[in-house]
Amino acid sequence: MKLKINIIDAFTDKQFKGNSAAVIITKTWLTNELMQSIASENNLSETAYIVKIADQYHLKWFSPLTEIEFCGHATLAASYVLFSQNPKAESLKLYADSVGEMTVIKTPDGRIEMDFPNRKPHEIESVPAQLIDGLSIKPDKVLKNNQAYFAIYNNAEDVLAVTQDKQKLMQLGPLDVVVTALSHGKYDFISRYFWPANGGDEDPVTGSIHTGLAPYWAQQLGKTSLVAYQASKRGGVLYCEIESERVLISGYAVKYLEGTIEI
Repeated sequence: MKLKINIIDAFTDKQFKGNSAAVIITKTWLTNELMQSIASENNLSETAYIVKIADQYHLKWFSPLTEIEFCGHATLAASYVLFSQNPKAESLKLYADSVGEMTVIKTPDGRIEMDFPNRKPHEIESVPAQLIDGLSIKPDKVLKNNQAYFAIYNNAEDVLAVTQDKQKLMQLGPLDVVVTALSHGKYDFISRYFWPANGGDEDPVTGSIHTGLAPYWAQQLGKTSLVAYQASKRGGVLYCEIESERVLISGYAVKYLEGTIEI
């Protein structure tokens, strides 16, 4: 069996930046075991699988370790491939079991904009010891949603400097940890994302977590349009709009590879 594969750098307009995702389109679903094996072999943050059902493109996402409930950068990569194959299309209808229906459009300036549920975090009273011990710098506040713990810092320098103890943070699974602070200059806030329980070390750019980060910082700043930077080694820029119960997240993407998998 031969499968076509694309690898796309998402949330960047330059190759070798942003976050890479593999995209594989099939007529019917492969087995979960095979999808996981391919994702592990790819060894990228995520591999996105697409099957078109009626007028919707159904998505599944796999990290090298496990199936992922929700992945923003691989959705951007998948949309980039679908728009490339359908150059006259102005919008796409996507669906994933854990997220529901998602509308994706091309913006006039070339970004791809995705419509996601608002997953604003809430502050927690009892902070797990594994979180405090697992970060080299103690956060000023901790919040939580159904994806991750949000470690809030008072300055961006702490976000850039903090290191993780992977063994301790792994004990928080299935939740991951995002560290974040307000930024200065052209970005409203910055973040980094640690996910030893679900993906590995540090995720280069995490679109899904911005459905929680953007609503939180929008409330703190009193604005609904924000530009975010995920400060990993590769780095990535995300444009966020808050619309009530939805969060619009957009970014650029570039192709790195197109090839064939032989199974």
